[in-house]
Amino acid sequence: MSTQNKNLEAAKKRVKELQGYYRHILIFVLVNGFLLLLQSGVLFKVMPDWFPTETYYFDWVNSNILFWGLILVVHTLVVFRHKFPFLKKWEERQIQKYMQEDEEKWR
Repeated sequence: MSTQNKNLEAAKKRVKELQGYYRHILIFVLVNGFLLLLQSGVLFKVMPDWFPTETYYFDWVNSNILFWGLILVVHTLVVFRHKFPFLKKWEERQIQKYMQEDEEKWR
């Protein structure tokens, strides 16, 4: 495989990662925005009569946003790993470590 083909494949992979990341952000905003509207009671007027309207029913919304937000932070670190120098240095150290282990194993 030529260098140009490798670069093209790497670029395609990067674009797919970014698409997935932006989709994740969009879903996060839409779902949690809807949940916040439910929690605040704004949407109770349009919900069916059987839908629970007690405020304690929606206490879990804040923890959902917190945990999902932490997952989104991790996703951000993964997608933009090349922009964070501490991750790049760690990656280089790990590569060197595994290369040394393999070299010692084959001696």
